Amino acid sequence: MVTIRRGFFWAACAAASFPLLAGCGILNTGTGSTPTLMSVGSEAFGPTILPAAFTCHAGKAVVTPPVDWSGAPADTKSFALVVDDASAPISPYIYWIVYNISPASSDIEQGLLPPGARQAPNSAGTAKYDPPCPRGSAHKYRFTVYALSSMLSLPAGASLSDAWEAIAAASIDYGRISVTANP
Repeated sequence: MVTIRRGFFWAACAAASFPLLAGCGILNTGTGSTPTLMSVGSEAFGPTILPAAFTCHAGKAVVTPPVDWSGAPADTKSFALVVDDASAPISPYIYWIVYNISPASSDIEQGLLPPGARQAPNSAGTAKYDPPCPRGSAHKYRFTVYALSSMLSLPAGASLSDAWEAIAAASIDYGRISVTANP
């Protein structure tokens, strides 16, 4: 009985680690080239602060944050954005996945989705921005933009893990900004 539980535990850890490593750009099944690390930022963030307007503390007035990037490889065919909580007790907790962003784009505007872009389910199970809601102590949130070697062919209703695996498989570069939000 203990062996089964240990085996299950390690299998569960391995399964949980794959999307984490893939999503972070550590495990890349794409082209195999070394990432150059793109630049990612936001005019709305302080140097390291996620304003309350983009968290649950904004109430019903919450909007999606603006994010911009530069330095993508010339062979980029699309972009994807993944927002997760680096401080979550069971990491990663995903707040937002946007994919099939045009290679001609260099940003996501506040409150808008780029034309043609799609959203995948977040950890709450909804395909939209789930505003972070830090409680107790400050949390660090990562906004990671991936340059992809293709547009993603995900079926309607694709799962969070399907989206993450597709992003990992097509990733040729990435950049990240980490910001902190207070309770």
